[in-house]
Amino acid sequence: MTLPFVPSLAWAEKKHSNFSAAISLSKNKLRLRKVNKQSRNRWSAAGAGYQISQLRKQMAQESSAADVGDSSPASLKIVPKSYEYPLLEDPHAILSPPTEGGETLANRGGFTYFHYGCDGHQDAGWGCGYRTLQTAVSWIHRRRGCDDHVPSIREIQEILVELGDKGPKFQGSRDWIGTLEEFYVIDVLHQVPCKILHATELSSPEILGQIRGYFEKYHGFIAMGGLSDTSSKAITGYHRSAEDRVFLQVVDPHFVGVPSSGQQLIDQGFVRWVPVDEFPASTYNLCLILQP
Repeated sequence: MTLPFVPSLAWAEKKHSNFSAAISLSKNKLRLRKVNKQSRNRWSAAGAGYQISQLRKQMAQESSAADVGDSSPASLKIVPKSYEYPLLEDPHAILSPPTEGGETLANRGGFTYFHYGCDGHQDAGWGCGYRTLQTAVSWIHRRRGCDDHVPSIREIQEILVELGDKGPKFQGSRDWIGTLEEFYVIDVLHQVPCKILHATELSSPEILGQIRGYFEKYHGFIAMGGLSDTSSKAITGYHRSAEDRVFLQVVDPHFVGVPSSGQQLIDQGFVRWVPVDEFPASTYNLCLILQP
């Protein structure tokens, strides 16, 4: 099924509390403002636009008062990075369509490929969600034509703790993150709206129709994770063969080592086309990043 699309901040609703959470800014730090549960109807899809508009206005006013001239939506500073080796750019670009003919819709704008251990942080076995998020952020930067820095794993954890989504012990841990956490960080850093698809059956016509429509309009980047298939991955393309078989282009962050080229990633299956009927049986959450 498809969750109702609510622009950006409405996804800060907490599942295990008696209140909804709205993000606001105070003294250069994120804080959670409790909203009485009785007013939760104001967070419906119909009313979210006005609520978010008001919160954005408040955040802008508080940000201006707290730090004049700072354009960062949350006044969070992502420090410059230096990597031991150049990270690969656009490894998907040399991947041919899986069949001749048919329809292919693919990512535009390009991205940097982040994978296990690429920045010296040894995260093999637990960090795939962080790496997919880093790749997604690099794509947003490329689409916007900016040279902002990509957050490290520790910076991502800091954001989620400051946001209130995670407790203090999360900082420095090896805890996984999923699709919703990836969205929260994108929202805090860039205020990019996203659409979350909850797919009990990835190959259903409804889900595939929405994926196709997304790539047709945005030629974008989807972060995907599952309940049984817990391996985070990026979806960067859609292909329908002349025989109506659908494939999704997967960028897999589980590579360990120093990749020599995009072709190596393709040869070893880390960048590949996967028929939708060959994905593991799992419920999936997909984060469609609505960056123009």
